[in-house]
Amino acid sequence: MASKRRQIVALSGEGSTRKFDHLAVEEPLEVRVDTRSVSVTMRTPGHDAELAAGFLVTEGLVHKRRDIAQVKTYSRNDQGNVVDVFLAPHVKLDFAKLTRHVFVSSSCGLCGKASIDAVHQHFKPIKKRVVIQSSVLKKMPVQLNSVQETFAQTGGLHAAAIYSVRGELVVVREDVGRHNAVDKVIGYGFLNELLPYDNHVLLVSGRASFEIMQKALAARIPIVAAISAPSSLAAEFAQSSGQMLIGFLRAGRMNIYAHPERMRN
Repeated sequence: MASKRRQIVALSGEGSTRKFDHLAVEEPLEVRVDTRSVSVTMRTPGHDAELAAGFLVTEGLVHKRRDIAQVKTYSRNDQGNVVDVFLAPHVKLDFAKLTRHVFVSSSCGLCGKASIDAVHQHFKPIKKRVVIQSSVLKKMPVQLNSVQETFAQTGGLHAAAIYSVRGELVVVREDVGRHNAVDKVIGYGFLNELLPYDNHVLLVSGRASFEIMQKALAARIPIVAAISAPSSLAAEFAQSSGQMLIGFLRAGRMNIYAHPERMRN
């Protein structure tokens, strides 16, 4: 259930009225690895297995589909808002290193170079030459908006989508957390053996942050586009990582903040 109805009082110049509105659902999800709790995140219920798998991929803890033996989700009437990931016997995990913030974020107070170097120790920059037509990119926001079902009801969800460089939609997911939406589309690719996304585009409905760029690099995504603005560290990271970064992709326009050579007019 991605939305709930709630009775509200709506005020306008003509007075007040009581009506029902749809709100995006926000609930905690506990992620366990081999029954051991490793993370609790606030998310919109749905596609929890993808969220957990994507989280482990973007933290650099699993790499191949065979690394995960089973993903088990529980209903809210059972243990409630829990997903258990069981690793294959060959995967050895250092739980002491497993936190929600394995990599340095822009809020930690360290310089941008330190943050970027920390990620590159785990995920190397992209060298593969991938290009995309500008006309293909310009069509993506309209298509994304047309498939954001819960956003249309609530106006309160972020979306992430994976497209091929030819403009074919692979998967779209919505969530109250923009990072969760990205984890879900990456987890979808991981569980369906579609990774690496090395001939693909990640489109996000909001802004592009350092963490989103890091997650995209973990999935080997060479092109990241945002409907809104990127942060300065996201742009620096994209330049160092070989990723084209596009912001303000809307109404047939866009700004390119890193690696414009990946664009073809």
